[in-house]
Amino acid sequence: MTTRPHITLLELQRRVRQCLGEQFPFPIWVSAEIADLKVNYSGHCYLELIEKAQGGNNGVPTAQTRAVIWRSSYSRIAAYFEAETGQRLAPGLRILAQVVVNYHELYGFSLQITELDTTFTLGDMEQQRLQTIARLKEEGVWELNRSLPIPLLVQRIAIVSSAQAAGYQDFCKELERSGYRFQATLFEAVMQGVAAEESIIEALGCVAERYEEFDAVVIVRGGGSTSDLNCFNAYRLSSHIAQFPLPVLTGIGHDKDQSVVDMVAHTALKTPTATAGWLVERMQQIEGWLEGAAQQLHELTISRMRDAALNLEQRMGELRRMAIERTLSEKLHLEQDIRLLTERITNGLRFEQQRLEGASQAVESRSPHHILKLGFAIVRAENRALSSIEALKQHTHLTIELADGTTDIKLQQ
Repeated sequence: MTTRPHITLLELQRRVRQCLGEQFPFPIWVSAEIADLKVNYSGHCYLELIEKAQGGNNGVPTAQTRAVIWRSSYSRIAAYFEAETGQRLAPGLRILAQVVVNYHELYGFSLQITELDTTFTLGDMEQQRLQTIARLKEEGVWELNRSLPIPLLVQRIAIVSSAQAAGYQDFCKELERSGYRFQATLFEAVMQGVAAEESIIEALGCVAERYEEFDAVVIVRGGGSTSDLNCFNAYRLSSHIAQFPLPVLTGIGHDKDQSVVDMVAHTALKTPTATAGWLVERMQQIEGWLEGAAQQLHELTISRMRDAALNLEQRMGELRRMAIERTLSEKLHLEQDIRLLTERITNGLRFEQQRLEGASQAVESRSPHHILKLGFAIVRAENRALSSIEALKQHTHLTIELADGTTDIKLQQ
């Protein structure tokens, strides 16, 4: 049995290393995304670099390799990168690195990073930021939260922050110092790092489930590097805030440019303390307005009462005048009625007197005494007046009454 011509694995590895050394004898610049980063106890920084396909594959890497920044240069490179970009080296960042291509028979292919081009990272971050802004505008949600009406009194506040964050403590102290009664409910979230975006979105979801209990949402955290705050430029978080059903106030503490979250929020303030101050100032404005309204109401009430008193006095004067005029008029009518009644009574009495006098004269003219004076006589028998001869014949004793007296006679049969 003959053995085929071959080389050992070690020889193959050495040839690969030799070819790579000949192909890349000097450091080269390579762009990639940091997938993972760890600094071990000795001070060496180990990275996992990846390349993702643009616009497809759901972000699945198309290339991947290990890289290292040795302790001797890591502090210098990291400090310079943070000073220039405002960010710490962290997963998710795209970098342009000057690398030495290495190949080891046991550990395989790797890159040794010797320098970083900070302008590349800054440009990439700004490009992603601009892409997020353009996407939100294209989806029609850019102005949604800013267009929400905000109550005059913002007292019931949902706070998205970390309970240990100095910014949250400053925010609460500012509210307490104001003396106004705010109802602040904390919805805890991680406010920096890789987990921040998802944590803040979850906290906002909890607020949304109880949105009727609040007037507004406040997102606060203290200052930090740009890398600490980079999640506030992320599309998912910005989209959630743009479409949130309550007005969102931000006090994120950016030192430089506004984040996309600040841009889509209803009101963006520079710091947590400034956010609390904005709420307090709004309460002061409402209080001032109420005090002014109360003063105006007081003055208006006094003015109206004064006008009403003058009007009442005028009406009372008019009523007195009308009462006097009516009294005089009624008095005149009464006097006239009394005069007419007196005249009627007088005339009636005179008429009745004349009628009585006439009747009296008539009675007098028909009285027996008057008739007797005319020469007539009354013949009585047994105290009864006789009016016929036949009656006269029946009696012998008669009494004859004349005008000047009576006399008894006896008839002779």
